Formats: sequence, structure tokens, C-alpha cells
Amino acid sequence: MTRAWILPVLLVLVGSAVATGLILSGNPGAATALLLMFVLLAGMNSPLIFPRPIGALEAQRRSAVDGRPVIFWRPGCKYSLRLRLRLGRSARQSHWVDIWRDPAGAAAVRAANDGNETVPTVIVAGRPHTNPDPEWVREHLSPSP
Repeated sequence: MTRAWILPVLLVLVGSAVATGLILSGNPGAATALLLMFVLLAGMNSPLIFPRPIGALEAQRRSAVDGRPVIFWRPGCKYSLRLRLRLGRSARQSHWVDIWRDPAGAAAVRAANDGNETVPTVIVAGRPHTNPDPEWVREHLSPSP
């Protein structure tokens, strides 16, 4: 769990240090803008932007019932972030599994990708698709209930 927060915390700390240096050098406007940029980057790389993750076994069980895709991701992955942002609100129509939180999810991704933890890996109808186009994923989402 803590490893998911390493990058966001580092971004905030580095941004704070650089902003402090700018304030001390007499440039509070640039310090504020820079700190805001670092906080936004930290937010985008945090688990907060993703739907609440569930375990791989639970996601697969739910997917078998409702037919929604299972999306395996990890914090800090730019491809997972791209998929999440491009899906927008429809991202909640799938089951998200954080492979850093769920060892079974990481094992499922390795099994689908020749031993590599390549994310996002999307399972649709029992078939894995590695780093699919977000539009393709959107086409496979169930209409919201």
C-alpha cells in the first residue's frame, strides 16, 4: 500500500523544496505556480484518481456476473493513467485491480503477459488485452445500470 504513495509524496516534497527556494529568492508567484503544478502531478499519480480497487478474485467473480471488464493497473503508470483519464466517468463501469495491493492481481497480469507485470491489462470476456486503446475499452463497457 505504501509503495503506491511514494511517487506522489516525493512530488509534493520536491515541489515544496523548490517553492521554498523560490520564495526565499523573492519570487512567491512562481513558487505558488510551481507548487500547484507539483501537487497536480502528485494527484494524477496517486491512487485517488482511480476508482476504488478491489481484489482480482472478487473482480473476476463480479465480471463473470455483470460482464464488465477487469482492468489491472498500478499507481504511477502513465499508460494506466492515460486509460483512466480517457475513459472519464465511464471508468467506473469496470472493475479496477491495483496490482501493487493485490498479489493475485499481479500474478494474473504476469500470467497474461509472459511473466511481465505490464499494465494496463484489461480482461474482457475472459481474454486479456495488454495496453488496449481506450476507445476499444469504452466500446466493451456495459451500459451503466
